[in-house]
Amino acid sequence: MAVDWAWWVGLLLGAVPLLVLAVWHSNDVCHCAFFALKRWRRRANKFVLKSSQDGTFGIRWPAPKLVGLSCVVNVEGSQHARLRGFILAAINRPASLRAIAEVIQPRLVGALRSWADKGTISAATEIKKVTFENICKMFVSRDPSPLTDKMDGWFAGLVAGFRAFPLDFPGTAYRHARACRKKLDTMFREEVQRRRREDTASNDLMSGLMEMEDEQGKKLCDDEVVDNIVSLVVAGYESTSNAIMWAAYHLAKSPHALRKLREENGAVSRDKNGGFISLDDIPSMKYTAKVVEETIRVANVAPMVHRVAHRDVEYRGNYIKQVVVWLRSLHTDANYYDDPLSFNPDRWDKPPKPGTYQVFGGGPRICAGNMLARLQLTIMLHHLAVGYKWELLNPNAEVTYLPHSKPVDGAAMSFSKLSSV
Repeated sequence: MAVDWAWWVGLLLGAVPLLVLAVWHSNDVCHCAFFALKRWRRRANKFVLKSSQDGTFGIRWPAPKLVGLSCVVNVEGSQHARLRGFILAAINRPASLRAIAEVIQPRLVGALRSWADKGTISAATEIKKVTFENICKMFVSRDPSPLTDKMDGWFAGLVAGFRAFPLDFPGTAYRHARACRKKLDTMFREEVQRRRREDTASNDLMSGLMEMEDEQGKKLCDDEVVDNIVSLVVAGYESTSNAIMWAAYHLAKSPHALRKLREENGAVSRDKNGGFISLDDIPSMKYTAKVVEETIRVANVAPMVHRVAHRDVEYRGNYIKQVVVWLRSLHTDANYYDDPLSFNPDRWDKPPKPGTYQVFGGGPRICAGNMLARLQLTIMLHHLAVGYKWELLNPNAEVTYLPHSKPVDGAAMSFSKLSSV
């Protein structure tokens, strides 16, 4: 294991803090994947991702019980197809995205105003906060409250457990994650049962999952509703907020790109008389779409996916039993992208080579919420571009990459309204 040295040094030196650190992080899946990484080319990645459809490769996520055994990321075959169909209908069809666009904008606009009032913000912290608040509203119709603050902490503890060694005793991240999952399970299950008992519905993801029927007229059970709510929050919360943070970061360093973004979105805003944009406006925002795709490529919101071979698989003379498909390597490879570490939305004037752009995975298990993530990023970029200016306080701040890339200062920036607003 990549951190065995921490245990031995701790034992030899009697360094209790180091041992605590080893217990807490010793099976960080990102570290294990990084140190065990074997360079794969785009054809190999495509081979693994596409082969999931014929049953050659299955899923092997770490700590599956934490995210939920009946959630879409943990099931396979017909059960996966059924759950994926429910989720796509709930969050990826045009009617759902149109409603979501209306729901999230008031809170985004309010957050931007509050940031301008503060003058200086940690973009990572503030964006994460408003993203989580909107997810609570979209998924379970919860407005900010002491309960949503607790939920934020529970989800943070749950995510930390995915990356920790599964030692189930007091003081470990895994034990804490189990406790957090139990609290989330209790809260969401009580809400599902209340809605069933009172025969009430809300315009949110939970009610959508509860009410939909498959081709045989069957609905999801309580476990399936709860597990998939939890997994979708985990999948969409941190990755979306991270992408928005990186968009603001790179635009602050790319005045040419920001100017073009302002021009396009200013025209859209004038056509809307300064009102909220709708799903119907987005197809005309061509340059904004380029900024979205370039942000997602550079940010690598999903750096890897886990697969396990159900049978011995030969690929170019190698037998494959279990893999971590390292997607990040594709998007930072100079063989596929000119100057790959630079932020350049204009590279999207041409489509990428087939198999080189897999930010949401690929094959039949491509992220079901990919259009929702793009929508949230597009809407935030619109309101940033037409109303605000910002500047990084530490433009040369060091960047950490595990488990997700982020400037060590949280992208601290000055933030204010444009003079014309």
